[in-house]
Amino acid sequence: MSLSREQMLDEMGLSPQWVLRDRPAVERGAQKTAPASNPIDEIPAASAEPVANAEPIARMTWESLRQSIAGCRACALCGERRQTVPGVGDENADWLFIGEGPGAEEDARGEPFVGPAGKLLDAMLAAIDLKRGENVYIANAVKCRPPANRTPEAAEMAACAPYLKRQIALLQPRLIVLLGRAAVHAVLGEEGSLASLRGKTLAYRDGERTIPVIVSYHPAYLLRTLPDKAKAWEDLCRARALMHAASADL
Repeated sequence: MSLSREQMLDEMGLSPQWVLRDRPAVERGAQKTAPASNPIDEIPAASAEPVANAEPIARMTWESLRQSIAGCRACALCGERRQTVPGVGDENADWLFIGEGPGAEEDARGEPFVGPAGKLLDAMLAAIDLKRGENVYIANAVKCRPPANRTPEAAEMAACAPYLKRQIALLQPRLIVLLGRAAVHAVLGEEGSLASLRGKTLAYRDGERTIPVIVSYHPAYLLRTLPDKAKAWEDLCRARALMHAASADL
């Protein structure tokens, strides 16, 4: 069933006045570069000690990466998983959304962001004219479910870091959106509050490339804290404007 923009925003719990101006879609196939006209707060990538197999992971293709993740036993999370959850979506996407870790439903289905949080994320994407699997890739900081859906620990994120780093290198996204504080820590090595990082254009360095980063709330948190949905909408609008600015600079 097709939903209107107003219905999508209603699904997010936002009032109708949040309306995004019509803008041309980002041209696919264009060279992926960071916008020169937007100030970026430089934050180095996470500096946790890499796992022993980081070097071969850095040379993997998408297929070998998926196989390696499926067989990974680098941390204790592998002991209780039903299956790994590597990520899903367009492997040439401009947009990369990174969450924290799989929950029970994700562990059962092998796909990130399913269930109520996934439904909300899909509504958030639709509100800015995006769709899961179309120019969008979705991943998590860790690829196995933490017990009782708890937040991933630093050592667990460090064990998964080479996989996430390789996913970013293969994707070469034009924009990264981090959903939740654990995702911020995993990608940027930043342990500050979301409140101190929201509203800024941060940066992830991949070799000589600099990828703009926007920080926002995890959909599961938004389901528990309804007033912050409006703030999440602000973050999405900022991300969309940043992507349009990048397209205009090409």
